[in-house]
Formats: sequence, structure tokens, C-alpha cells
Amino acid sequence: MTTQTIPKILTRNFVLVFLSQFTFTFVFHILIPTLPIYLSRLKSTEAEIGVLIGIFFFSSLVLRPFVGRALLKTHEKTFMTGGALLFSLTSVAYLFAPPFWPLLFVRIFQGIGFAFFQTASLTLIVSISSESHRGRTLSYFYLAINLSGALAPPLGMFLIDHFSFTALFLFCLGLSLGSLFITHRLEKRKIDPVPDSTTKDNFFLSRRAIPPSIISSLSLFIWGALTAFFPIYAVDQGVSNPGLFFTTMAIMLILGRAFGGKLLDLYSRERIILPCLTTYIISMAILAFSKTLPMFILVAVIWGIGHAFLIPSLVVYALERVGSSPGPAMGTFTAITDLGVSLGPVTMGIIIHVAGYPIMFLCLALTGVINLSYFYFFVRKKR
Repeated sequence: MTTQTIPKILTRNFVLVFLSQFTFTFVFHILIPTLPIYLSRLKSTEAEIGVLIGIFFFSSLVLRPFVGRALLKTHEKTFMTGGALLFSLTSVAYLFAPPFWPLLFVRIFQGIGFAFFQTASLTLIVSISSESHRGRTLSYFYLAINLSGALAPPLGMFLIDHFSFTALFLFCLGLSLGSLFITHRLEKRKIDPVPDSTTKDNFFLSRRAIPPSIISSLSLFIWGALTAFFPIYAVDQGVSNPGLFFTTMAIMLILGRAFGGKLLDLYSRERIILPCLTTYIISMAILAFSKTLPMFILVAVIWGIGHAFLIPSLVVYALERVGSSPGPAMGTFTAITDLGVSLGPVTMGIIIHVAGYPIMFLCLALTGVINLSYFYFFVRKKR
């Protein structure tokens, strides 16, 4: 693939979606290390923190299949606008809603906004990309998420350490409004009619997209637990800025997707997915015995390398299996993925309460083994 491909990828709509995605997910990532600490300082228990973190993804996953089906007839810009607006409103609500129940409802509505925006933006990128370089296009698009993931966590820790949580939530409001403004500049593309078989496929779920979605879900189960509890664990081990862990992850994602994205269009999905799943097992096994920042950074490097190629590969894998309109496929993929992210904090919160953090990390490594086995014996073999 030559450099002549790049101008074909970087169209006006692609750039606008990229920038809107960046500002939108900046809000998401800035809350990853800060929200658990915020809840902990308000005397929330580990179980309550797990629920408040996980309910965000649970509410998102419930809406995603409906959004995916609605995208067959509704432009993506409509849902992206609604998602950015909900993120703006909930950013203000954080200033006034205490845990548990008031903040629970705030997290539910923010999850709905996440479902609207993320499902629509991913569907739009898939729709405006050509099949010949779809893997590379998705890799570039995910850089928006990775860049925000690199910058937001340490900035969030800086804001709460040197200012206050009020400043943090006001900053989230500004970013959400910025995403809303950029989304407004998007051009509405023409929506092509789809065959009846697409709309009738397994109600609101795309059946053929389920296997890669399950793989993504188990992978993000690990990610969800890390985002909820690693910041607290790192602080307990004497690490002053847990955001560096997530920044390292994001840097590896950026490097992998920026310089290795074209690999997704050169090799089969199976050849890429298998080694990526192995990195989840290795990284979580190491984390179970890690107590220092250098070891945490090593874990972030290993995990980031695998994750850089896994998710774009699974998205393209799902699209190849479906072979039809991307809306329902992306609704199914993101919904089942969010199920894993939501169950991760809730389940591991219970494990921590019973057995502690090292056992929890070993349970995450076991999740990686189950995921690898499912792909190798039930998905890859059948293909």
C-alpha cells in the first residue's frame, strides 16, 4: 500500500469525525484514573465503585443494538450529536450528584450518550472507507481514541492534584461542547437502502458478528477491571500518578496503529488475532506479581502491543463475516464488547473484596486463557 492511499483515507469527513472522536473520548479517558479516586474519597466501597464504573458500559450496551438498527435509516451525525449533548449535560451533573443513587443515574445517561456517539462514529468511518484499505482506515481512526488515552489520564490526575474535582468536571464540559461543535460541521452522507435480510437478521443483533464480538468482549472485560481498580492499587503501592500506566498503554497503541496499520490489510485476521490474545494473558500474569512503577510500565507495554492490532482486526473480521450494512454489525459488536467492559468491574470488585488484588489480576489472566481457547477451538477451527 503506497502513500497515495493516505489522501484517500484522510477525507474531510474522516478528519472531522477523528477530531470529534478525540475530544469526545478525552472526556471518557480523563475519568478513567480520576473517577475511582473521586468515589474512594467520598467513602464508596470497592463494590459500589465497581457498579458505578460498570453501569456506564451496561447502559451503553443495552442501547447499541437499537442504535445500530436505527443507523440503517438515520444519519450517523444525528446520533453523534445526541451523544455529545448527553456528555455535556452529564459533565455538569457530576458537580451536583453525590454517590450512590444520584450518581448512578448520571452514569446511566452518560453511558447512553456513549452508545449514541461511539456506535455512530464507528459506523460512519466504516461506511466512508473502501474495503481495500479498511484495516488501515480503522487503525488511523482508533488513533483518535489512543491519543486521548495518552493525554487525558495524566492531565486528569494533574487537575485533581493541583486544582479540584470541580475543575475536572468543568474541563469535561468544555471538551464535550467542543465535540458537539465539530460534529455539527459534518456533512450528511447519502444512506443507501439495504436488503430486507439485513433488517431481519436475528432481530437487533447481527448473528454472524457475534463470535468476534465475544472475543472483543472478553478482552475488554480485562480492560474494564483495570480502569476501575488499577488506579487505587497503584496508589496503594506508592505510585503517585497511575495515569502514567494508561499513558504508556496509549503510546504503544499509537505506535502500533500508526506504523503497523497496513499489516491489517496484508495478513489474515486469524494470524493477527492469535498472538494478540496471548499478550493479554502474559501482561495480567505479570501484573499479579508487580508492585513498582517500572513493572507496571512493562505490563502496559505488553498489553498495548496486543491491543493495538486486536480491536481493529476484530472490527474488520466482524464486517467480513456479515458482508452487509455496517450499522447492525457495529451495533452488535460494540454492544457485546460493552457487556464485557461492564461486567469486568462488577465481577472483579467482588473478587478483590474476597481475595485481594493479586488474585484478581490472576483471574484476569485466566479470562485471557478462556478467550484464547474460544478463538482457537470454536472460531478459528470452524472458519
